[in-house]
Amino acid sequence: MCGIVGLFLKDRSLEPQLGQLLSEMLITMTDRGPDSAGIAIYGSAAEGKAKVTIQSAKPEADFAGLENDLAEAGIPAKVSIKSTHAVIAIAADKLPAIRPLLTALRPDVRVMGSGDSVEIYKETGLPKDVVARFSVRSMGGSHGIGHTRMATESAVTTLGAHPFSTGSDQCLVHNGSLSNHNNLRRELVREGMTFETQNDSEVAAAYLTSEMAKGKDLGQALTGALDDLDGFFTFVVGTKSGFGVVRDPIACKPAVMAETDQYVAFGSEYRALVNLPGIETARVWEPEPATVYFWDHQKAA
Repeated sequence: MCGIVGLFLKDRSLEPQLGQLLSEMLITMTDRGPDSAGIAIYGSAAEGKAKVTIQSAKPEADFAGLENDLAEAGIPAKVSIKSTHAVIAIAADKLPAIRPLLTALRPDVRVMGSGDSVEIYKETGLPKDVVARFSVRSMGGSHGIGHTRMATESAVTTLGAHPFSTGSDQCLVHNGSLSNHNNLRRELVREGMTFETQNDSEVAAAYLTSEMAKGKDLGQALTGALDDLDGFFTFVVGTKSGFGVVRDPIACKPAVMAETDQYVAFGSEYRALVNLPGIETARVWEPEPATVYFWDHQKAA
């Protein structure tokens, strides 16, 4: 039993409130998963710039002097530290080179996510503590997803927390359990995908990344998941401009959605949505089994 939330803003005037709204939604879901929590926020992208969110169990040591070390290695960067995480802002053309360089310079650092716009913060502990630790309430953006976890498939660790990100500006949160994740992981490894954990949800994220790398949009990749993934699942997925939801054909995991002229929202339970602006007049529904829902600011996720 885990708790999932998601918020996709249509009304740009709400963007400064994204972190606050999403934080309250996630905290409301605390009793569905007290082990760990995480949030992905999609903020504004700067032309020619990219960012990488990293995490360290020893931030004082790993983050000290990181800007200088990256610059000396040929990647000028701005490092913004938030507790155990840091966001590295770099030129977009340096993005492919920074992961191997980080491995060489700071072998204990782990990449939480990367891309033009996404920042991902996750740690063990309650949602209220994770939200406070990373000052999520003050963050703005166009859309975001969050997760509070009750571990069933793997250890309670930072890397085992959701969201999982396996592609640029892509991430996934999951409530459920996949039965064919080991076989699928082996297939994806043969395709060149790499994995940080044994978590079945990371396999689902990597599957979608792989399918989208083949030219599918988010909606098409989620449709393929209905055939290729076995088990019980509700997925909420973010891309640079898109937001998608799908439930397995049995749909035993709870889910509710709401839509107004200002936003589309998802919660594992309706109580996650009750404080959203205009919820009283929103169209509220339970997403259908084996049905893909997705929205996109650019019409092509």
